[in-house]
Amino acid sequence: MQNPSQSNFLKEKLGGRNLYLVGMMGCGKSRTGPLLAKSLGYGFVDIDSVIENLTKKHISQIFEDEGEEAFRTIEAQVLSSIGEHHSLIVATGGGVVTRSQNWGVLHQGIVIWLNVDKEHLIARLSEQTDNAKRPLLQGNSLFKQVDSLLSERQPLYNEADLHITIFSESPDTVAEMICEALPSIIHNPEGQDAPQTIEG
Repeated sequence: MQNPSQSNFLKEKLGGRNLYLVGMMGCGKSRTGPLLAKSLGYGFVDIDSVIENLTKKHISQIFEDEGEEAFRTIEAQVLSSIGEHHSLIVATGGGVVTRSQNWGVLHQGIVIWLNVDKEHLIARLSEQTDNAKRPLLQGNSLFKQVDSLLSERQPLYNEADLHITIFSESPDTVAEMICEALPSIIHNPEGQDAPQTIEG
């Protein structure tokens, strides 16, 4: 991880801007986020956890009881509230990018796409025991479900400021990759069209 002087330098250059981790479910946002926050001296917030604490329901239960649109409305409200704070690493839900209004908040900070190779993503999800809590993965074929969601969302994830391509790297390594790439994002002139892409 970063040494203290590097971390302090990055934190100073970030100027309190939030870092928003986006990407498909299973890409490691909730595991990488706390490590990145510790390295930068930032706070960490997981939007799904905030929603569950507020509603006293699991995400899957909200989908079942109220539907996806109702969940997306809650998600947008929580994101907007989080955006009023600073110096946070924010693990977003996989579909947060699908509502255009959310980008107004996301672009106030730095948006980082954790882009896990599709084969590795499906392998990860196949090994996880909590997929019953992932309402958009309910169906006959995990591959088809992931492929469909990724096809829909990839153009939106492409809008992120920083693309971190992940294969089998650990969350610690991914956090390091982000820290190493952040200076190029911070120093790029505002309005640059091309995102920074880092491959594991």
